[in-house]
Amino acid sequence: MGMSKPFYITTTIPYINAPLHIGHALEFVRADAIARYKKLAGEDVYFNTGTDEHGKKNYEKAIENGLSPKEFVDQAFQTFQEQLKMFGISEDVHLTRTTDDHHKLAAQEFWKQVKDKGYIYKKSYQAKYCVGCESEKTDSELNEKGECPLHPGRALELINEENYFFKFSEFGDRLLELYEKNPKFVVPEFRLHEIRSFVSGGLQDFSISRLKSKMPWGIEVPDDKDHVMYVWFDALVNYISTLGWPDNLENFEKYWVNGTPTQYCGKDNLRFQSAMWQAMLMAVGLPNSHQIIINGFITSDGGVRMSKTLGNVVDPRDIATKYGTDALRYFLLKEISNFEDSPFTSERFKESYNSGLANGLGNLASRILTLSEKYLEQCPNIPEQTDFSEYFKFYENFDIKGAMDYIWSKIQILDKKIQETEPFKIIKTDEAKGKEMIKNLVLDLYQIARMLNPVMPETNTKLKKLIRANKKPETPLFLRQD
Repeated sequence: MGMSKPFYITTTIPYINAPLHIGHALEFVRADAIARYKKLAGEDVYFNTGTDEHGKKNYEKAIENGLSPKEFVDQAFQTFQEQLKMFGISEDVHLTRTTDDHHKLAAQEFWKQVKDKGYIYKKSYQAKYCVGCESEKTDSELNEKGECPLHPGRALELINEENYFFKFSEFGDRLLELYEKNPKFVVPEFRLHEIRSFVSGGLQDFSISRLKSKMPWGIEVPDDKDHVMYVWFDALVNYISTLGWPDNLENFEKYWVNGTPTQYCGKDNLRFQSAMWQAMLMAVGLPNSHQIIINGFITSDGGVRMSKTLGNVVDPRDIATKYGTDALRYFLLKEISNFEDSPFTSERFKESYNSGLANGLGNLASRILTLSEKYLEQCPNIPEQTDFSEYFKFYENFDIKGAMDYIWSKIQILDKKIQETEPFKIIKTDEAKGKEMIKNLVLDLYQIARMLNPVMPETNTKLKKLIRANKKPETPLFLRQD
């Protein structure tokens, strides 16, 4: 893998108007697992995330809290950083803020280049707008009450003003060609079919500005102080501004032009990431993304999408505080479908935690390390090289759940091996044979610990340290919850 291209991966950047919910945690933890895997495989990785700090949602929340927009987003960014730590996100992740001076410069330069190519124009229009989504809605996208289905109960705003528009309608054929030439451009395949169908149906130009007099919190449109950029147009540019575009191109050339830029996002971002952003890149003449990975939603009991509007969101910080960071990561990576919607309930989480962690990995580690500490003088010699090619294949296909299932199949096999061979009995009648059996159990446990590196990094470090020290855990790795 040493000859592979530099690998760039980014999450979407969430609005900073509220703490991250468990759907955000899913996206962040999955992208982090892929980034960690790529590093483990010896690749040169650039991992990006950040915060979307403009737009009406953030502006309204600042006013509601009696703060200036800048004061509000500065405080919210601190909360965002604390949450990343609670999710176990890699410390070397690059953080982008759309209020940073460099990002503003990049967004304005991007605008200028799109306009210079003839893809921006101005017109008066009327539209229904969902502040929750920060996007326009057609009648066909609304529920029977005329509301956005993702934000029920919140009245749509009626826009009637002169705005700048992006000529999205001119990119249909080029987008379809992109999908045709890159059959794995969108993962999973059924999402590629979905976006292809959307583009084939004909594209409509979309608004990319707002009147500053009505919504002042945004990046000013170049050469027009009366308008600010539409929050999505501004935010999408973060994926290249973080790499130094347009004035410091070393990382941009390395990771975007000559690398494999990869995007993780939820299914509600499908159109923005795999069509709108790609058309914007085409308009400027920049290379398109390499791959877009689409998550499903985490739903509440009964399959209802979690939403702050409905008040059924789960705060992942509560889970991490009670059960630990790796327990949160374990559930998100093992129990949630790679691409389909999946339910979350407190009962389902606790059941999974007890069976997979407390009674599974934790109990196995305790049994093996107790035997090792009692009967072996020291940790066995750990092989430096291990063939993980079978395990790595799951990550190459973004099948993180498959990778977790693979690890837990190894845990079950090892647990069954102990039950069937009973080394704790053998060693009493044949010490040499018993020690050899325990030694092999320790080596097998170490391989499991190694495989945990991308998905449960804290446990990976803790378990390897215990094995090398030839010590049983003083307290359970995962305390059973009743």
